[in-house]
Amino acid sequence: MYLVGVDGSEDVLVGMDGSEGVLVGVEGSEDVLVGVDGSENVLVGVESSEDVFGRSCPLETQTKMWETVAMVTLATVCAVTIIMCVFGHVYRLRSRKVFSTASMQGKTVIITGASAGIGKATAFDLAQRKARLILACRNIKKASYVAAEIQSSTGNSAVEVRQLDTSSLASVRAFASRILAEEHRIDVLVLNAGIGGKNVRTLTSEGLETTMATNHFGHFLLTNLLLGLLKESAPSRIVVTASMAHTLLTSLNLKELNFENAKYWSLQAYAQSKLCNILFARYLAHLLKDTGVVVNSLCPGLVATEIFEKGEGFAVKVYGFLAQYVGKTCEQGAQTIIQLTVAEETQNITGEFFENCQVSDGATNLAIDDGLAKKVWEASELLVGLDPTEQHY
Repeated sequence: MYLVGVDGSEDVLVGMDGSEGVLVGVEGSEDVLVGVDGSENVLVGVESSEDVFGRSCPLETQTKMWETVAMVTLATVCAVTIIMCVFGHVYRLRSRKVFSTASMQGKTVIITGASAGIGKATAFDLAQRKARLILACRNIKKASYVAAEIQSSTGNSAVEVRQLDTSSLASVRAFASRILAEEHRIDVLVLNAGIGGKNVRTLTSEGLETTMATNHFGHFLLTNLLLGLLKESAPSRIVVTASMAHTLLTSLNLKELNFENAKYWSLQAYAQSKLCNILFARYLAHLLKDTGVVVNSLCPGLVATEIFEKGEGFAVKVYGFLAQYVGKTCEQGAQTIIQLTVAEETQNITGEFFENCQVSDGATNLAIDDGLAKKVWEASELLVGLDPTEQHY
């Protein structure tokens, strides 16, 4: 029907057949449609809570319905929270601890990304073992505060800070040049700096995708530049912080390590960088066989760190939320790094992927593909511009 006019308090409705119906405003809070035959149909009765079809829906019933919905929602949230807390408690209880009492006195350890999270926790532990530490960090002010905190807490004054932004190849080269000029040995190189994926693909000043540059390419170049000194310092160790996030990938496009044409997704970029970490460590271990330098990668577990706080993308934030409830502490997350750095039982193990202080069987087929590892190495050499004179393997 079409509304064709208003006459006083009545709205006239005219049907396609010419019949008319009058919409009458009734003081009893009902709107009545009066047909030409005198019949009436109640449309809306506010006080009696009738719906547009004339069905009774008392306000009391509506209130009870919403109260029920609210109670069910609250109960669900509480149940999920309790389950997560219990799971988190069990997960943390199952976290292995390093029992080695090995001293690191007289040994020099470089840790990237040591100003927060598991890098900071690792630095604290090694300082207590009397290691000489070089905290290689992007934020000098923050790292200097951490160094002072470590010195004050452990009594170890041999804690230094150096500028290093692993997303910048220029910064990596400057850092490596200074280390080679000032240091006579490197006993352990811990490659720990990392970021979560970005919402959109961003590039560094050298044209590399930011997540891959920070997590993989920068560490790849740094290791190659310091490799000569590491070999001279043998027995020495290289420890690479990776992640079980690599299991999210079912394939790796070697032509798209930099996401130049492939569709970009923040979690995929992070997972790809972590897969490259594992493959890089695996192939480097092969290259350094019988040199006295061992190389291993690891997953620290789910830990609430700045990677989730500063990471972008919905999936990264979900992981961050879960980490708050079920994740390990930073000290627990650092245990596998410490195990690979100091323990006697790991000094002759190389090319493995560790989790929870032991060799893990959780690496995917991609992560243990030696042919793929070699190809990732070769592609990385090209992307970082590694000169033949810098190939110390």
